[in-house]
Order: sequence, then structure tokens, then C-alpha cells
Amino acid sequence: MKDLAKPASRQWFKMPHTYVILIFLVFVAAALTYVVPAGEFERAEDQATGKTLVVPNSYHEVDASPVSLVSIPKAIVHGLVDSADVVFFILIIGGTFEIISSTGTIEAITGRVAKNFANKGRWVIPIFIMLFSVAGFTMGMSTEVMVFVPIGIAVARALGFDALTGTAMVSLGAASGFTAGILNPFNVGLAQAIAEVPLFSGAWLRIILLLCLITVTSLYIVRYAGKVRSNPEKSLVRDLEKEVVTKELDLNKLPRMQLKHYLTLAVVIIGFATLIWGVSKKDWWMEELAALFLTMGVVSGFCAGYGPSRVASEFVKGAKAITYGALIIGFARGIMVVLDQGSVIDSIVYGLSTLVGELPGPVQVLGMYLFQNVMNIFITSGTGMAVTTMPIMVPLADLIGVTRQTTVLAFQLGDGFSNMILPTSSALMGSLAVSGIPYQKWVKFFWPLMCMWIVIGAVLMVIAHMIHY
Repeated sequence: MKDLAKPASRQWFKMPHTYVILIFLVFVAAALTYVVPAGEFERAEDQATGKTLVVPNSYHEVDASPVSLVSIPKAIVHGLVDSADVVFFILIIGGTFEIISSTGTIEAITGRVAKNFANKGRWVIPIFIMLFSVAGFTMGMSTEVMVFVPIGIAVARALGFDALTGTAMVSLGAASGFTAGILNPFNVGLAQAIAEVPLFSGAWLRIILLLCLITVTSLYIVRYAGKVRSNPEKSLVRDLEKEVVTKELDLNKLPRMQLKHYLTLAVVIIGFATLIWGVSKKDWWMEELAALFLTMGVVSGFCAGYGPSRVASEFVKGAKAITYGALIIGFARGIMVVLDQGSVIDSIVYGLSTLVGELPGPVQVLGMYLFQNVMNIFITSGTGMAVTTMPIMVPLADLIGVTRQTTVLAFQLGDGFSNMILPTSSALMGSLAVSGIPYQKWVKFFWPLMCMWIVIGAVLMVIAHMIHY
């Protein structure tokens, strides 16, 4: 009888489905609209930045507009509509990479990578992390990183690792660079402009931050990847790896590069070069990027000798496989829709900022750091959080004796760290959608590293305050 009871007990404590978790959070958000007073700040356009900023000391309560139970399904649908650009972008990525993958190009290239790094494959991990950190601290790569995840996964699997390793070395590399923000105009640049400090000043401390993040992240992922390589059963996504139809690579019988592979590779390289140019020079976003990847997929198929029907068939196959992950982003967006409809986001900002001002002097700087991390739950856009929180925190910092540069540091750390664990983060959920990794598995993998990141941030905040950074 005891043996029969064990499976039932385990079933009871089984982690809920990702959609169940997100819908539960939507209900929690709806409950907050009944508990938190509705309120808002006045906003005005800033002449220096051209952004609409919060007017300090302008918070006032407004008529309550709690979200009813019957409105929740509509809010979820609203979230899907609001995030349609990201959802369809992910579907197109899935279709495009299925076409490219079906040509055998990725297998041919990653096979050679595996041969060259057969005995030193772990070095690929810090290389990827450093490479994508550059994209993060220069052009602010965050959500866009999802398009590179399939390449990271292909390389990781070729080296005997798993999809989690491939996803982590790409997405966490970009996240490390984005958080450090050495030359990132979208978070640090804007925050410094609002705080009225020289643009990209204080870079030396942000460089130290970047080196710390790269080192700790590399060691963490290398340690996990080593375990997986030694014993595949230790992979946190073992079920996912079993579902993937792959063959053990015989390094002596690698697939030969053919003309179709070279042509497909050329299309991919030109496509990614165009992506970097478009994002950095032409302010391209989801619509333009989706069109670019759709073109890459079709042209790659033709280069491989496919007819129109084969291209369409492979595209649909890839989009179908990624639907589960793509829709998650819309469900997560429903949380923010509910909070916005209930007019409680500004109230939360006001309440937390007031609490920081009442903390004892020595811990106020850590209170600012915690405040920005908490606010990232409600405002996941770096630009959105800058224009909302910085006008409030800068005057507060002046009053309590914290330098404005330190205030910017608190913002960038809060804006970056939690992006890789929040279900409302499009950067995270997009990468997981592309990789097929369940959110629960990612949290289990990432939370120890997240704690390390937070400790690093806290130490740097204290140092910055002590040296009047």
C-alpha cells in the first residue's frame, strides 16, 4: 500500500504546466487591482531625451478600476494581441530554422565544430558568452537574441551538451552584456540622460561588472555542461533531448559540405549581417526582423533545390513545433494588461519609492537596488522602466546623499538581472520558446546563478556608494 501511495504523493507535488502558472499569475495580478489603490503620475515630454517622463511628486489617486473575474479571459486575449509581433516573429523563426536545418547545413558545420573542439569543447561556452555580451553592451541585444539560440543549441549538441547549455551560453551572454551596459544606449544611455550625468561616463565600474558576470556565468555553465557530457541522464532537459531525432556524430564520417550548404550558409551570414545593420542603424524591430527571417527561409530553401511546396511544408513543420512556446509570451503579457487596466502600476512605483526613502541611511542604496529589481517585474521594458523610475529616484538620491551615477547603476542592475527569470520577460520567454525548454526547467537551472548575480550587484552597489561613484 505504501508503494501505491508514493506515486500519488509525487503527482500531487508535480510542478504545474507553464500555462497554468501564467494564468495563476494573471489571477494574482487581478487580485492586486482590488488591494492596491489605483493611482498615476503625471507625465511630460523631456526636451533633452524626447521621452515622456514621470513628473516627480505628481502621484495622485484615481478612480478604482478593479479587473473582474469575467474580464480575465479577455485580458489574456488582449495580451496575445499586444504581443502579436513577438508571437508571430517566433513562429517565423521556427519555420525559417526548420527550412535551414532540413538542408543539412547546420549538421555539416556543427559536425566540424565538434571535430575541432572534440577534446576542448567547454571553451566554446565562454567564447559564445563573450561574443554575445558584446552585442548586449553595445546594441542592447535582448529580445533579438532568440534568433541565435538555435545555432547555440546545434553547437552544444554537437559537442555532447544539451539544449539548455546552448540556450544559456547565448542568452546569458547577451544578458550579461545588456546588464553591464557599458555602451548600451537603451538602458544606461537613457538613464544617464535623465539623471543628467555625462553619457556613458563611469564605464570603468561597468567593465568590472561585465568581467565578473562573464567569469561567474562561464564557470557555472561549464560545470553544468561537463556533468551532462559525462552523464546525459543528468541533463535537466533529458526528456527534450530524447525527443530530438539525432544520431551520434561519427567524427570520421562527417557530412561533406556541398554547394547547397555553402549557398545556405551565405544566405544565413548575409541575413544576420543585415539584422545587425538594421537593428543598430535603422531601428528595425519585430516587423522588419520577421520579414528578414521569412526571406532567409525561403531563399535558403531555394538554394537547397527545394520547390515552393517543399519550402512551405518545412516552414509549417517548424512553426507548428514552436507554437507552444510562442503563445506563452501572449499569456505572460496578460499579467501586464491586467495591472495596467487596474491602474496600479504607478501606485506600486510610488509605494516602493516611498519605502526606500524611509529606510535607514546605510541600507538605502541597497533599497534602491532592490526597488529597481522589483519594478522590473511590473515594467520589463528597459526604456519604460527608465522613464518611469529614474525621474523619481534621482531626486530621492539627491536627498539621501547617493550619487546620481550610483542611481543609474541601481537601475541598470535591476533592469538586467531579473530579465532572465521573469515569465513576463519577452527576451527569456522568446528564447525558451525557440529552444523548447519548459520555463520550470529553466528556473531550476538558473536560480543559483541568479543569486550569484544579485550578490555581485549588491557588492558593487555598496562599493559604488562608499567611493561616491
